Amino acid sequence: MSKNLIEKAASRLHEPDAANGFPPPPSARVLDALGPDAATPLSAFEHRPMPAPGDGPQGQSIDRARLRRLGMLTPDDERTQIGEQFRLVKRPILDKAFGPPASRLPRGNLVMVASSLPGEGKSFCAVNLAISIAMEMDRTVLLVDADVERSKVLHYLGLTAQHGLLDILRTPGLTVGDALVRTDIERLSVLPGGTPYKRATELLASEAMRKLVRELASRYPDRLILFDSPPLLMTTEAAVLAAHMGQIVMVVEERQTPQDALKRALATIGGLPVSGLVLNKSTSRHRAYYYDDV
Repeated sequence: MSKNLIEKAASRLHEPDAANGFPPPPSARVLDALGPDAATPLSAFEHRPMPAPGDGPQGQSIDRARLRRLGMLTPDDERTQIGEQFRLVKRPILDKAFGPPASRLPRGNLVMVASSLPGEGKSFCAVNLAISIAMEMDRTVLLVDADVERSKVLHYLGLTAQHGLLDILRTPGLTVGDALVRTDIERLSVLPGGTPYKRATELLASEAMRKLVRELASRYPDRLILFDSPPLLMTTEAAVLAAHMGQIVMVVEERQTPQDALKRALATIGGLPVSGLVLNKSTSRHRAYYYDDV
């Protein structure tokens, strides 16, 4: 993990707008606008009826209209501004997972999207990143909702499920195939969080979880497994989950995430590989930045 990368992101959290005389760091990858509404609270979904499961051979249909209402990426709108943004975000991640041997990271196809605190746009970014990766010609993506206390992935996508990650870990004989939600985006599948459980931290630290992660990482060598994790400073589950990962992408909210919170969050995962930081929900002209640890 690069100290310089952390400092670059931290220095942007509370600085004035680029339009007021402070240009973006020259080493940053400049994206154009995730915007101030790039995280939707779970309460916004609480009273919305869930669609029925799809019955076609490709599985459930993702609610594209909902994604558009939330300003999110859909596979039908890949040439939009947000589509270009997540192209820039995904490219170094894919390179570290599947690129030339010199650029690959060990277990690089296991990627965790994390944040320090709730509300920074972590799940928003994880879902958009998963859809963007699913647009690749030769890659598939499995999106795992590991934020088991505040699950949002199914709500964003308009999907339903009976089982999920915690159920697999707790229930003998229940397999990934039993819980996997296949979608009508050909290369995108979802593993929901499952039934909430008071000892979720112990489950995520268990030998069953280690075996599950190894299975997910090795079964399909061309698949990227993307985990939407809990906020690092809110639970111990995120740090436990991070220990299984090959890459960690941190989402921070400009002028809202305290620098101390970011530093404390990174301290919880020690020397684990933070491969990039996304500066999200900015109100400046350049509304988001992706920092690639190179």
